[in-house]
Amino acid sequence: MARRIGILGFGSYVPKRVMTNADWSELVDTDDEWILSRTGIRERHFAADDESTLDLAAHAANRAIADAGLTPADIDEIIVASDTPEVYTPDTAAHLQHRIGAGEVTAYDLGGSGCAGFVLALDIARTRVHMASKRVLVVGVELISRLMDWTDRTTCVLFGDAAGAVVVGEGEAVRAEILSASAGTDGSAADILTLETGGTRRPFTLAEARKGGQHDIVMNGREVYRHAVRRMSEAAEKVLELAGRLKADVSLVIPHQANLRILETVREKLGLRPEQVYVNVDRYGNTGSATVPLALAEACEEGRIAQGDLVVLTAFGAGFHWSAAALQF
Repeated sequence: MARRIGILGFGSYVPKRVMTNADWSELVDTDDEWILSRTGIRERHFAADDESTLDLAAHAANRAIADAGLTPADIDEIIVASDTPEVYTPDTAAHLQHRIGAGEVTAYDLGGSGCAGFVLALDIARTRVHMASKRVLVVGVELISRLMDWTDRTTCVLFGDAAGAVVVGEGEAVRAEILSASAGTDGSAADILTLETGGTRRPFTLAEARKGGQHDIVMNGREVYRHAVRRMSEAAEKVLELAGRLKADVSLVIPHQANLRILETVREKLGLRPEQVYVNVDRYGNTGSATVPLALAEACEEGRIAQGDLVVLTAFGAGFHWSAAALQF
């Protein structure tokens, strides 16, 4: 009999502070209509001054562990997908292992994969369970508000802070079996969506700080849109093919919440009805690696997913990286 490997528990966390489009209009040259018509975003959540990436990750992690009916001592491995780490080194996963009180288990970050990080980490966790019969905690977390340029109206209004988490394991306790997963990378497009400052190519120096280089997010919106639509659509179709399922079987698609235009175009390319695609970008904005696990946890809480449903996750981010997974609830 084939082993059932999948998700045992779900968790998420969003900070309390809400930043509306009206709030942004007081800081930069923009307004609600401009933001809403281009992105579909109405509001987003930002971390408090005394909150860090670790705080967000720990909240989501503890909720996922509790939802799985486990304790931190039951976790055998930790993967954190994030491009906004707690510190430069060691990785956020090391801090998280200590914060939640897990044992001296393997813990590591999956950084640099952009918004595709969580779904890619989910696939890695699946293979780790398959090879070693482990329970793996997977967290997607971003605190983007600390890195973005608050004066650049083309990017600052897009992002929010959040965390989402799942516990991956095997056996009868599995609530969402991972049927298939797929991922890919096109490094030739690396310069289209990037933050260079802080690496060896462009070290963080006093001169960089004086000109705000640490907030210099480069994003070619038109190209990102084109690639995101194509890659997320193709990745979703690929995991359905690998799982031996059809689009007609799909109950819900949970895509990376970049902006509403991308989500609607992906839906059209996949030939799905509006109710078959989960959308919460209007309430949270783009929370990077946290968008998919946050949406997944919310969809479960809201009753949008029922027993027997086939759910497809698909994501795209800097790199360019893309990833998808098919889940059977």
